[in-house]
Amino acid sequence: MSQEITDFSMPKITLITGGSRGLGRNTALNVARRGGDVILTYHTNKAEADAVVAAIGEMGRKAVALPLDCGAIATFPAFVQAARETLAQTWGDGHIDALVNNAGTGLVKPIAEMTEALFDQLCDVHFKGVYFLTQALLPLIRDGGRIVNISSGLTRVSFPGSSAYAAMKGAVEVMTRYMAREFAGRGITANTVAPGAVVTDFNGAHLRNNENLRQVVASFTALGRVGEPDDIGPMVATLLSGANRWVTGQRIEASGGMVL
Repeated sequence: MSQEITDFSMPKITLITGGSRGLGRNTALNVARRGGDVILTYHTNKAEADAVVAAIGEMGRKAVALPLDCGAIATFPAFVQAARETLAQTWGDGHIDALVNNAGTGLVKPIAEMTEALFDQLCDVHFKGVYFLTQALLPLIRDGGRIVNISSGLTRVSFPGSSAYAAMKGAVEVMTRYMAREFAGRGITANTVAPGAVVTDFNGAHLRNNENLRQVVASFTALGRVGEPDDIGPMVATLLSGANRWVTGQRIEASGGMVL
């Protein structure tokens, strides 16, 4: 007999890295709109993070912003302790129900010009940091929880200058399948969401500030435009809900049909 799905609710508490701006901010707001609470991290801009916390509070939900450099692996134990204390003080709880590894930086540089230092910087933030932050947070993730790692449409199609960034995101997609397999015993799902080109301040707001580039991207996108944060955040939030409990180990592209 099949098991009827009766709980379509959002996770009670979702931790979102890089939740102060861009896709992370939009995801945090959409989690709150659907009835969830949020711990969000920020790197340097506390004011932006506080604004997201305030916006979530106006929805009647709880949110806390914590500082975190997602490329500084040595700081993760202290961050986990801060998260434990926040959970106890704000929710009287010791666990999160979902983790969204979203934080990242952009870099466009051809292979011939890439330096080892820049390569390592990308690796620390986009791959090594995701790997070891998830490892550090595992004791805090409740059984039956959700993990969503943000990847990129650039793992499927290639654009000059994005080799290192795309390679890190490709590694995240492989890692996510292993997470799905290794964490399955605890009922934890793990998936990647791969956005296409989205108008945010990512990578110096290069796409947002370049009308010609937006027209080019729109020309090879089936739905005829570039993406907006509101095309991605609601989709990630929905993936966290109980309705998607049977989805794990998957790469889900949200690109409007880019380069089909």
